[in-house]
Amino acid sequence: MNAPYPTPFFTPDPQTAAGSRIAEFARRQGIDSGDYAALHRWSVTDLEGFWAGVWDYFGIDAATPYEQVLAEERMPDGRWFPGATLNYTHHALRHLADDDTAIVALDETGSGYEVTGKRLRAQVASVAATLRDLGVGEGDRVVGYLPNTPHAIVAFLAAASLGAVWSVCGQDYAPRAAADRFAQLEPTVLITADGYLFNGDTHDRRDAALELARTLPGLKATLLVNHVGLPWPTRAYPSLVVPWEEAATRTEELTCAAVPFDHPLWVVFSSGTTGLPKGIVHGHGGVLLEHLKTLGLHSDLGPGDRLLWYTTTHWMMWNLVASTLLTGATTCTYDGSPAPFAKPDILWELAARHRVTVFGTSPQYLLGMAKFGVDPSSAHDLSAIRVVGCTGSALPASAYPWVRDHVGDRILLASISGGTDIVSGFAGSAPNIPVWAGELSAPHLGVALAAYDSAGFPLVDQVGELVVTRPMPSMPLRFWNDPDGTRYRDAYFSAYPGVWRHGDWITLTSHGSVIVHGRSDSTLNRNGVRLGSADIHDVVERLPEIAEALVIGAEEPDGGYWMPLFVVPAPGATLDDTLRERIRDAIRSGTSPRHVPDEILEVPGIPHTRTGKKLEVPVKRLLQGAPVEQVVNPAAVDAPDLIDHFARLGAERRDRASTGTGSPFS
Repeated sequence: MNAPYPTPFFTPDPQTAAGSRIAEFARRQGIDSGDYAALHRWSVTDLEGFWAGVWDYFGIDAATPYEQVLAEERMPDGRWFPGATLNYTHHALRHLADDDTAIVALDETGSGYEVTGKRLRAQVASVAATLRDLGVGEGDRVVGYLPNTPHAIVAFLAAASLGAVWSVCGQDYAPRAAADRFAQLEPTVLITADGYLFNGDTHDRRDAALELARTLPGLKATLLVNHVGLPWPTRAYPSLVVPWEEAATRTEELTCAAVPFDHPLWVVFSSGTTGLPKGIVHGHGGVLLEHLKTLGLHSDLGPGDRLLWYTTTHWMMWNLVASTLLTGATTCTYDGSPAPFAKPDILWELAARHRVTVFGTSPQYLLGMAKFGVDPSSAHDLSAIRVVGCTGSALPASAYPWVRDHVGDRILLASISGGTDIVSGFAGSAPNIPVWAGELSAPHLGVALAAYDSAGFPLVDQVGELVVTRPMPSMPLRFWNDPDGTRYRDAYFSAYPGVWRHGDWITLTSHGSVIVHGRSDSTLNRNGVRLGSADIHDVVERLPEIAEALVIGAEEPDGGYWMPLFVVPAPGATLDDTLRERIRDAIRSGTSPRHVPDEILEVPGIPHTRTGKKLEVPVKRLLQGAPVEQVVNPAAVDAPDLIDHFARLGAERRDRASTGTGSPFS
């Protein structure tokens, strides 16, 4: 006899669900608006019908029509909407009336300002004309070293209007780390700010911006944004300098270049475990359709809504923050700490003040609010919020009652899992499906999600590899500097040919939900920002006192995330508090504060494969409690005794945790 399905934590109000956009979309397709499973089933069995339906529902305004929806169904290299020409920027601005609020610019001090539709359109037109005068055309690259402010959105839309390719990185990244990304693109123009705010401090990035500009050969110009009020130095830049105030205040008409559906829109970077960060290229049309589906149907965003989602510009959620404009809703930018010392509930205060309807954050933020006893609804009127979105890692079941009790009992808590790779979600929630605590309600529409075992057989109610068995329009066009596609295929299609393997452990439940268990590869994922272990290894191993280093990130049962750094001191060196602080400083200045590990621990050695590759995933799994025999064959390891060493460390840490005595390494 089958076990009964678990009771949902939250069931949508039937009237609210019936009035949602996803319900209207279902009715247009002749599908019961209350049967999400039927709608999803149709969306992945009739790909052409589904994506044509999305195109029609949102009224895509193409300069030339498409010849067919999916010319070649294959992964990789599926060909979507051949013949269609369009432009992302045109769609981002088309719904905005002159007096509408397009963007609300906020920061951790509580101050802010609004950008109207008229002003946004004018600034985009002006910056686009400036870029054009600087020699930027279709296919050229424009990069931003910018915090999360309206300047980044304006610059992105201006570049996209020309058919140029955009990429952006937050200013907490060191110049070298930013250059590791941008130098690959050989950009024509750099747009950079004087600094950013974080935790009560103004971080001066003027020298960092100059250093970055000097590392980008072929740069024709740098646009300088005065964000925090610091005067720009008079030292010569290696290229022409244009003040933002001059670039953004010209009187120009906006003309958007009609580009093919798969013309590159942006390059987002997702760090792997070795080498330079990989540049992932997405196209105008694929992003347009995917983000309209995700934001317009799953989040039910439209005119009159306001979205505030805490993010940095180098996290994929920034791309969705910008894409909120596609739906006609208002988007909010935010510069600062999500919980500054002076006012840890500032995001809730701003959400109340600006009548935010969709509030987005990470599991760590919600868990932190609960841990420190913050009660947002007692201090602020949060009645406008109807959705709290949460992504970056799995949201533990313990966080759900806190949101209900301290934010609002009628709020849909939408836990989402996706990736920079598709710059969207694989699974999440919707206005017409229940929520189970600790689970994602269902796979997203158009996502043929499955959990595979090692032999490629689908699993239900068992842990397996997250795979997607049919193509999506927002899958990468390619990797940057990967002319024959080898790196792209190796990244996603080597485990199961023709099937996308993402690198997460998931369970597809028999009641239709998805449980995410964490990464199955070695990419670090701290607070939703994916970090490359290679970035940290490179900085630490340049210190003369360190012979070798290994960083891992381990998801913990309580929803936490532990990121230790293991080091092997050089002969004669001692890992004391002074050296630990030197390591932290090197990581902070050489990469970013986000890369600083939770602990720095001495080990006798780092295990490798026989070909010299560090065993990052096996060490992670050993520390999480997996048996040695399920993790690695000791005969394939250069120093098998080190495998036993890390297995013991994992066991000791779990013993300490179970008795409440903390880390065995402290």
